[in-house]
Amino acid sequence: MSKKWDAIRGSAEFYVTMAVCLLVIGVSGYFLLFGGDDTAEEALAPPDETPVTSPAPELVVPEEPVVETIEPVEVPAATMPEVEVDDTPVIAQAPRLIVSPLEGEVLTAFSMDELVYNPTLEDWRTHNGIDISAALGDTVLSASSGTVLSVEDDALMGTTVVIGHEGGYQTTYSNLQPQTNVAEGDTVSAGQIIGAVGDTAAAEAAQEPHLHFSVTQEGEPVDPNAFLEQ
Repeated sequence: MSKKWDAIRGSAEFYVTMAVCLLVIGVSGYFLLFGGDDTAEEALAPPDETPVTSPAPELVVPEEPVVETIEPVEVPAATMPEVEVDDTPVIAQAPRLIVSPLEGEVLTAFSMDELVYNPTLEDWRTHNGIDISAALGDTVLSASSGTVLSVEDDALMGTTVVIGHEGGYQTTYSNLQPQTNVAEGDTVSAGQIIGAVGDTAAAEAAQEPHLHFSVTQEGEPVDPNAFLEQ
């Protein structure tokens, strides 16, 4: 009986020893796996069911472009030129009418740059007008409207009428008959009869009957043809 109990007791001790060994192995493995009490507690704690939320993205507001404002520069009134306004009313004027004082062939042309031979005086000289061929007694007309400045008997050019016109022009009619149709101070219109062709010009007596017609502007000789073509 004692041998049987010894066998049972020996068997029990074996199993106890085995259980202790397994317990030691289990505890050692536990610490190896979980690294301590805290880790073990965390491992044994129930999972946290709090939902994980991602942080909201940061809103980036674009910067507004900087607009440079240019302020206008004021110009001092003193630098602005003053403009004078002419309040004189403009009066419409009729165009100036110019006509030929006599129709005929030009015997001697206007020449202030080259000398022209004068058969009466038998010399070479300038010629300040044009000689227009005509018959004795042909009427002579005022080339434009104006005022008679003088009627005289010139020693070389005979009976001569001078008429003043606008623009500083003067027209001269020479070698007329002594009796003229106008007097000094008369106002004449373009085409008005002022006299007739004569033979009173001593300086041009050798030529056939003609009118000596000359023009000046501000006292300077002007080509009569240019004046008549205006």
